[in-house]
Amino acid sequence: MNIGLYFGTFNPIHVGHLVIANYMADFTDLDQVWLIVSPHNPLKEKSTLLTDLHRLALVKVAIDDNTKLRASDIEFSLPKPSYTATTLAYLKDHYPQHNFALIMGEDNLRTLHKWYNHDVILKNHKIYVYPRVLTVQEEAEVTGINSHIGNDFAKDANVVFCDEAPVMKVSASFVRNAIRDGKDVRYLLTEPVHKYIEEMNFYR
Repeated sequence: MNIGLYFGTFNPIHVGHLVIANYMADFTDLDQVWLIVSPHNPLKEKSTLLTDLHRLALVKVAIDDNTKLRASDIEFSLPKPSYTATTLAYLKDHYPQHNFALIMGEDNLRTLHKWYNHDVILKNHKIYVYPRVLTVQEEAEVTGINSHIGNDFAKDANVVFCDEAPVMKVSASFVRNAIRDGKDVRYLLTEPVHKYIEEMNFYR
């Protein structure tokens, strides 16, 4: 099977994540999308995360009724911090019957040159790229003197642009802050995820 890997801390998983995952599973040649819950993103402070198992549980309840989506804790047992190239090598070794591809936003493609073993990733795996609506700060971070590198990646045969993928300008940090401030976030989360967060009193 062709498996798309959608990496994230999912802190928490929200409708924006799910729209992208579902689009990739239904509107591309991918057979399944695995949502890889990252235990520690090298670019993020670990102190801001819920525990690994709670974030995994949130992903599982969010996609429970969708057979094309799967929650994965594969990185929980790998060396930390987690690097995508290491995870891909592990999956390729343990699941040789599958072809693994990456799913990422166009902002990540533009900074791919900063990733560990990015050249190996690009050579051996397809990358499905969805549009991203960036904030002013995010735009400043991914542009500049190295912005041409991302344009070079865009020309690679293994890069597939999914320009019609619906994109929602919602972030996990926005959801967390809204919950902390007592705002109503029920429409930014699936009902099971919203219920889980309410019952566990997360992000208050």
